[in-house]
Amino acid sequence: MATFLYRIGRFSYRRRWLVLGIWVLLLALAGAGAATMSGKMSNEFSIPGTEAQRAIDQLTERFPEAHAGGAGARVVFVVPEGKTVGDPGVQAAIGRVVGALNGAPQVARVVDPYTAKSISLDGRYAFAQVTYGVQGMELTDADRAALQDAAALGRDAGLTVEIGGDALRANPKTGVVEVIGIAVAALVLIITLGSLVSAGLPLLTAVVGIAIGLAGVAIAARWADINSNSMILALMLGLAVGIDYALFIVSRFRHELLVRKDGAEAAGRAVGTAGSAVVFAGLTVIIALAALAIVGVPLLAGLGLSAAATVAVAVLVAITLLPALLGFTGDRLVKGRLFGHTTPDPESDSGPVPMGERWARFVVRFRWPVLIVAVAALGVLAIPAADLRLGLPDDGMQATDTTQRKAYDIVTNGFGPGLNGPLVVVAELPAGADPQAAVGQLVTRLSGMDNVLYAAPNEMSGDGRTALLAVIPKTGPNDVATADLVHTIREQKAAITAGTGATIAVTGVTALAIDVSTRLDEALLPYLAVVVGLAFLLLLLVFRSVLVPLKATLGFLLSLAATFGAVVAVFQWGWLGDVFGVHETGPIMSMLPVLLIGILFGLAMDYQVFLVTRMREDFVHGATARDAVVTGFRHGARVVTAAAIIMISVFGGFVFSGETLIQSIGFALAFGVLVDAFVVRMTIVPALMSLLGRAAWWLPRWLNRILPNVDVEGEKLHQAQEPVREPVAAGV
Repeated sequence: MATFLYRIGRFSYRRRWLVLGIWVLLLALAGAGAATMSGKMSNEFSIPGTEAQRAIDQLTERFPEAHAGGAGARVVFVVPEGKTVGDPGVQAAIGRVVGALNGAPQVARVVDPYTAKSISLDGRYAFAQVTYGVQGMELTDADRAALQDAAALGRDAGLTVEIGGDALRANPKTGVVEVIGIAVAALVLIITLGSLVSAGLPLLTAVVGIAIGLAGVAIAARWADINSNSMILALMLGLAVGIDYALFIVSRFRHELLVRKDGAEAAGRAVGTAGSAVVFAGLTVIIALAALAIVGVPLLAGLGLSAAATVAVAVLVAITLLPALLGFTGDRLVKGRLFGHTTPDPESDSGPVPMGERWARFVVRFRWPVLIVAVAALGVLAIPAADLRLGLPDDGMQATDTTQRKAYDIVTNGFGPGLNGPLVVVAELPAGADPQAAVGQLVTRLSGMDNVLYAAPNEMSGDGRTALLAVIPKTGPNDVATADLVHTIREQKAAITAGTGATIAVTGVTALAIDVSTRLDEALLPYLAVVVGLAFLLLLLVFRSVLVPLKATLGFLLSLAATFGAVVAVFQWGWLGDVFGVHETGPIMSMLPVLLIGILFGLAMDYQVFLVTRMREDFVHGATARDAVVTGFRHGARVVTAAAIIMISVFGGFVFSGETLIQSIGFALAFGVLVDAFVVRMTIVPALMSLLGRAAWWLPRWLNRILPNVDVEGEKLHQAQEPVREPVAAGV
């Protein structure tokens, strides 16, 4: 592997114009393809094979006029004290709003309060239901503005009018706060590498990688159902790993250039050594992300595959385009000065003792106390994870000053919390039965259940065989009692069929959340087996050790538990909510745990590969096992620290996104990288490695014979007396 990558790095450096031209062409083709062939992103959420999804599919088939897959909005009215919605003036004002809604773009159907009888008992609250013919992500700003303009007509008449529903959810966008994360990354690069040229290369290559990756995702959306959040996740991960991977190679190139004074040779050796770590680190991330496709939730599959493709592009850019660009900079990378001082070479064995080596010596000397304190600290951080509650986000988790949250609160006050998340029951009626009588029996049974405020029929299909009923709980959609009601209805399906002849299926926000959690619980063990198993084999090849991959996996579990604890404390308990922009607490997004496991596992293995590869490199080159821990740390700690800070900065910028899923992912990844890089990889790992000594690199002889030698530490390059040469075209 090292020799192969060495040839790639050297070739890219020597044939830099050719390599640059190929990447410029790819960038142009990707941009042209995205401009002319990109498809529409989706916000559709489906979980095939579950009861809730079957009910939604029945709705779409039997009630096409309901536009079950389209966006929805609930326009809520509150009349002033002393008046009711039955007053002529109020009726006229609501009528003007409903009329404007009927004429708004993309609106397929409006059910006014008087037709639907959606009026509170005291007559002061009412709401109209708006259904669009397209998904929320297909609505334009003009479409949403028309919705707001219609509401303004009611406000002008003295009514309180607020709007809830997914129709107001715009496509997720990056903003100023995310750009701040990139600015912090740039500052860290300048300090670490010591010059604007050195710092600019990782940023430039990362931008090229994510541009091609995002263009590819946009083109794929033409033929595949890709969620709109996929672009943000791909941007987040592509930018973070793209900068990190380039940083490792640039840092190694500066060292090799100082030692060998030959740019092509330095590029070859940098890609052959640091590039090997980049390739295997990237593979672990790609495996973890692509394996999300086996979970059985299309949203997760789209997120994982989109991000995996972008990471793959980042790896290719790092080992080909980056050494080509290094060819244009020459020895300027080693002449950088920061504040009048030449930036030290973190790879050098001479000069003052760096902070990383001092920390490593401290950890090795006091390994037992350090190990106990670090593990105990992670254990304390993990305590809140025991209270983890999963659910789907709703308008009740929006900021209190948003119209969505105001509408949610108005509905709660006027109609009860259950109307914010009604259960939808789809009933297949028996052939030859009286539809009205069968539906009446169903309503009676459902109304008699605990925690049901009321049940009522909504619609009947044209053939009289399918009925749509609404069951309004007394509690909110994320309340445990509402989930219990869903389980109760499902448990009594057989009795309901025996008594009425009708076959029912339950859907709605709460039912969907239950089915998502069940599906993810069922898929978690197979997913972990695939991800951890493949990554273990990959790390076994890289380190040629049984204990190092095992230790890496156990360390990941510690950082994962601590990360879940922090997510619960912030997003569920509300700790430091104002600091992180968490406006309202509530259940954690159902898909976050499995998504976090996949992404964080890949990123955790990144730092494991980068740091421990340097330890193995020194061990293979003759250092004792314990000395290799210290020297490997000396060589890798500065760059790994910078890489971790960069990744934390990039992820941290997304904590302030307006999209709940992206916000929670950004926080979880930033915190997870913080804990994994600094507590697990830079504290627990060296402590354990020093305790194990030579045993850390133990590999059974029979396994050593059958495992291919990928030479990630570059031993073959180290042994070579003369560099491998390629024929060079004239003038190059």
